[in-house]
Amino acid sequence: MAGSRLPRQLFLQGVAVVFMFAFASLYTQIPGLYGPEGILPARRTLRPQGKGRWQQLWETPTLLWEAPRLGLDTAQGLELLSLLGALLALGALLLSPLRHPVIYLLLWAAYLSACQVGQVFLYFQWDSLLLETGFLAVLVAPLRPASHRKEAPQGRQAGALPHEDLPFWLVRWLLFRLMFASGVVKLTSRCPAWWGLTALTYHYETQCLPTPAAWFAHHLPVWLHKLSVVATFLIEIAVPPLFFAPIRRLRLAAFYSQVLLQVLIIITGNYNFFNLMTLVLTTALLDDQHLAAEPGHGSRKKTATSWPKALLATLSLLLELAVYGLLAYGTVHYFGLEVDWQQHTIHSRTTFTFHQFSQWLKTLTLPTVWLGVASLVWELLSALWRWTQVRGWLQKLSAVVQLSLVGTATVALFLISLVPYSYVEPGTHGRLWTGAHRLFGAVEHLQLANSYGLFRRMTGLGGRPEVVLEGSYDGHHWTEIEFMYKPGNLSRPPPVVAPHQPRLDWQMWFAALGPHTHSPWFTSLVLRLLQGKEPVIRLVQSQVARYPFHKQPPTYVRAQRYKYWFSQPGEQRQWWRRQWVEEFFPSVSLGDPTLETLLRQFGLQDKSPPRTHSTNSTLAQALHWTRTQLSPLEAPTLLWGLLVAVGAVRVVQALLATCSLRSSPLARASGEKRRPAPQKDSGAASEQATPAPNPCSSSLRTTRRKK
Repeated sequence: MAGSRLPRQLFLQGVAVVFMFAFASLYTQIPGLYGPEGILPARRTLRPQGKGRWQQLWETPTLLWEAPRLGLDTAQGLELLSLLGALLALGALLLSPLRHPVIYLLLWAAYLSACQVGQVFLYFQWDSLLLETGFLAVLVAPLRPASHRKEAPQGRQAGALPHEDLPFWLVRWLLFRLMFASGVVKLTSRCPAWWGLTALTYHYETQCLPTPAAWFAHHLPVWLHKLSVVATFLIEIAVPPLFFAPIRRLRLAAFYSQVLLQVLIIITGNYNFFNLMTLVLTTALLDDQHLAAEPGHGSRKKTATSWPKALLATLSLLLELAVYGLLAYGTVHYFGLEVDWQQHTIHSRTTFTFHQFSQWLKTLTLPTVWLGVASLVWELLSALWRWTQVRGWLQKLSAVVQLSLVGTATVALFLISLVPYSYVEPGTHGRLWTGAHRLFGAVEHLQLANSYGLFRRMTGLGGRPEVVLEGSYDGHHWTEIEFMYKPGNLSRPPPVVAPHQPRLDWQMWFAALGPHTHSPWFTSLVLRLLQGKEPVIRLVQSQVARYPFHKQPPTYVRAQRYKYWFSQPGEQRQWWRRQWVEEFFPSVSLGDPTLETLLRQFGLQDKSPPRTHSTNSTLAQALHWTRTQLSPLEAPTLLWGLLVAVGAVRVVQALLATCSLRSSPLARASGEKRRPAPQKDSGAASEQATPAPNPCSSSLRTTRRKK
């Protein structure tokens, strides 16, 4: 087992990147979603109930309780948290000393605080995944920065602490839970599209925000779509147990299969930071040896090995081949793969029933729990063995204290995670240890462990449902209100907006799946458009001049439900085609009894005055100035600008590191040893061969001359 120092660093940097994107994306949408004139004002979610300060904080864990003490309302406090979170994440990404448990704890606490007031717009699985991963980063981050340690004989760094790999194992367990549950729920939902292997014939055009590549993927042959569904089941259900394989080549094969799946999803769909987060989790399958963290490892000369080692290597190879063969046989057998050489296609179908799959799941779920237990016990024993190698009684005492604390936290988090994981199979859920249920119930509101299950059912089998808002001044002539990101204009290509998540556009997709009464926030959206509130208008069109009613709010607003389909390859300048289905929301105006009834029914009439706070405070003015400076930028531009800035800083850091390396006395001494002595009779040639002076070391030579 090779070390995991470099994968852990990649993981911590990846978590910082995702936090940076998540906070920056949320910041751009706060006024329209949660401001006093937003769709769901955040101030209504935090009402003091006369409880003690700490009890109130425990029951609703958010730092926004302290916003009034800073002279801010809840929305301004959320803006401050988002800005500070983005800056902290940026610092942790660029500066290794900031990859500290305290920094990641602050990032986790800030995002948890935002989720407490985010309401329906922050109820996505990737928000829960980010919270769970962010808390694991608190445990994975080292208490002291990694120094330049010497390499130990076993491939580990000298001075590495025994407990360092333990929390990182939880990242692997989280990746297993995420992928395995996502694959299983597709079949337990009894969705005919998944069982018929036709899900991808609908997915590319019915997903929330497709990319231009989704149009091309949608028009691939049906047999290839069905084969892709088979590959999805293989990667999400059969491959995840290999995350715990003792053979590193199996773990690396599992790693590349997961990367392939996530990259294909990124290309064809705008899923904000979710797929990036999943890629960050896959770092737990890597090791230092694979990432070339051990220089010269690959160039070592082959030495004769003893026969026990040769036998072990042979058995490992045979086991690896057996696993690949079993996966191939199972895929062919359970999905009836047959090659049609004449048509150059591969036919596939499910050859098992729902009852058979349910029995298989009952048989397998509990053993996967024991697989996790066995893998964790191995990690604990390995950490204990590493502790025995520590020299010095003081170092041993310090190491055992840290190992005890981290080991206890690791076991506790594993037990907590078993409860949401067992939701995939009710029988296993009921057989879990009652202590795990009590422990999970005590910390459930902190979202330290969550259940996952993406794409449970395929929607839009008869066409993609889409809600189109319309406004009018006279109630007879209607103008469509086009959103920036979701489908609307038939001739506009699908955008690429990841890693930004336009949360209103996402909720519009969910609203189209049912009646408007299932999405109470939609009534508030209609009200804000009738009132002409600019923060909400900027969620629809960041450039207000493009909004058709920017000069005067519409007198009437209504919504229609359409069904959208991707256009056919022969259609010129058309990305979509659509058909009207029904009225989604009736025509209303300000003061309309229908609108007032809906607002009262959903509790959206907030006539209570906002809590007093000083709008003239220095902090509030600074937040307003920052908002003014950043508002002209569209959210995807801002996020990609941050990424470009990070890349530029990385390049500068690499150049400075190269300069400092060249200017170091050790580097020059080694260079002089390797440089051959010039011949006496070739003065001109030796002058040409003399390297140009290094600008990075000129100041050092000048200092030496002075001395």
